[in-house]
Amino acid sequence: MRILVVEDDPDLRFAVVSALRSAGMAVDEAGHWVQADLELSVNEYDCMVLDRMLPDGDTVTHLRQRREQGCAVPALFLTALDELADRVAGFEAGADDYLPKPFAIEELVVRVRALCRRNARTMPAVQRVGGLSVDTARREARRDGVLLTLTPKEFGVLEALVTRHPAAVSRSALREHCWDEFTDPNSNVVDVVIAQLRRKLGDPPVIETVRGVGYRVAAR
Repeated sequence: MRILVVEDDPDLRFAVVSALRSAGMAVDEAGHWVQADLELSVNEYDCMVLDRMLPDGDTVTHLRQRREQGCAVPALFLTALDELADRVAGFEAGADDYLPKPFAIEELVVRVRALCRRNARTMPAVQRVGGLSVDTARREARRDGVLLTLTPKEFGVLEALVTRHPAAVSRSALREHCWDEFTDPNSNVVDVVIAQLRRKLGDPPVIETVRGVGYRVAAR
């Protein structure tokens, strides 16, 4: 899951971004809407977390414009404006959820995950390929019924491979989906996580290398 966080308070932005990354999500961040608009123009996101009041105006106006242009990325507003009229204005502009400040960071993570699942609701909650099953709601993976102990990043990569089965997924696509924009495109982070997954998944190998393309899971 790749998330965009737009918040002008640097301390709060750091806390939100850190929590989402700790939960295994790839996160890009912006402190004002001009930067956020650029990020939305060049990246694909599963969800965006938006502060209402930014240095360049009320996000309600910007979100409404984006929705009119066809942007369907789920949006959660974080704001101290929690009067009924404020919430109504946010939802009418195209918000999918509303979390007033102050808030519990654990609740934010749960709500973001829920919005990401809603965005991908055409896919079943449990993906199965051969003896491998990936439960996107519970964030659990099993091989032949045995629960695997995976890091958030390992689960994210495995989820991306399983949901795209039987197609192969390129390294760049995995990097864009599971890491943020600060990841060095020349680094071997994808290969490292793939190697870790292969060890944990055991034999016979489930993840295949497709030369010149990337990786895919096999039905075994």
